[in-house]
Amino acid sequence: MTRILDAHGLLVFLEKEAGFEKVGSFFINAVEKNNNLLMTSVNYGEVYYIILRECGQEKLNEIEKIITTLPIDIINVDVQLAREAARFKATKKISYADCFTAALAKLNKGEIITGDKEFKTLEDKVKILWLI
Repeated sequence: MTRILDAHGLLVFLEKEAGFEKVGSFFINAVEKNNNLLMTSVNYGEVYYIILRECGQEKLNEIEKIITTLPIDIINVDVQLAREAARFKATKKISYADCFTAALAKLNKGEIITGDKEFKTLEDKVKILWLI
């Protein structure tokens, strides 16, 4: 199954918060099976701005180097993905960035890796693997 990583899941791993071991195991599995996790460029941008705002440019540079070593394919947003995200946003109370994660999961018949409770509103629409 295709696994989709949202910003929350990646930040949990990077900050070694509760659930980071689970994310680490998904990375190991992805390498072993040559089946990278997917993340949208919007969600990557979310991680980027959070680290920049909270830790500064120097730390961001370090984190970016780490991210490039992880088995994550960053998927650029196209019109199809934007439309699907917009459908979620129009009908559910969830952040627009999270709608892109959900849209990527739906279009790839994937499973979202997250601990972000906002996704509860989408449990009937996409598969979610809860970190905690």
